[in-house]
Amino acid sequence: MVLFRRIKILFSADKEYYKAIKNIFGFWPENIFLYKQALRHRSLATQMSNGARLSNERLEFLGDAILDAIVADYMFKKFPLRDEGFLTEMRTKIVSRAQLNKLCQKLGLNQLIIAQYEAHTNYKSINGDAFEAFIGALYLDKGYRFTQQLVINRIINVYYDLNTLVETDFNFKSKLIEWGQKEKKSVTFSVVAEQGANHHKLYLVEVAVDNESIGKGQDHSIKGAEQIAAEKAISYLKENYVFDNSSQSDNL
Repeated sequence: MVLFRRIKILFSADKEYYKAIKNIFGFWPENIFLYKQALRHRSLATQMSNGARLSNERLEFLGDAILDAIVADYMFKKFPLRDEGFLTEMRTKIVSRAQLNKLCQKLGLNQLIIAQYEAHTNYKSINGDAFEAFIGALYLDKGYRFTQQLVINRIINVYYDLNTLVETDFNFKSKLIEWGQKEKKSVTFSVVAEQGANHHKLYLVEVAVDNESIGKGQDHSIKGAEQIAAEKAISYLKENYVFDNSSQSDNL
């Protein structure tokens, strides 16, 4: 079976994709279509017969949720005596858009992304988005357990120094508020929805700048949802306006 798969890959039109993924992550894909889709930016979305546009956005949505679950579980077990605020902050530090952008480049995964680059379009989140989409593809192709082990053993344990992250300030909410004060703009956070009950409750937080909604975040704590919403708001501001928080910009 293994020999047959190797022969199939050898004569596949996508053999370079297979080899690249094997070199980066150490495994051979089963369904290569999923990974190709994960690395296709929406600027090159394929129009389907039913009118839908096929890109990596759906896989990004799935990968974001899977990655959050894996990292949350890992942090929970790694730091058994720390409270939920600390765990939320550590998870945010690992899966923040800035960190995932850098991670994608370190892995070399960015070299496989296909997009139609245009001078007037900002692509600051393209690498992080593609990495999340790749995790979504991996989950569908190999299952949760395989994905969990790969994220922990080949990503977190290799590319992250948890001791350094503990000491690093990634308070996106504070950065956004400081920016608002500097630019004389109002920044407000609001809980717009709650789902579930007790320890399973999810909070949806919306952040607005001058009453314009620019980011939403969902988490099992209001603090965590605020951080996620603030990070998305900062990404939005960077892509559409000028965002400068020079005192902490290295962490963005």
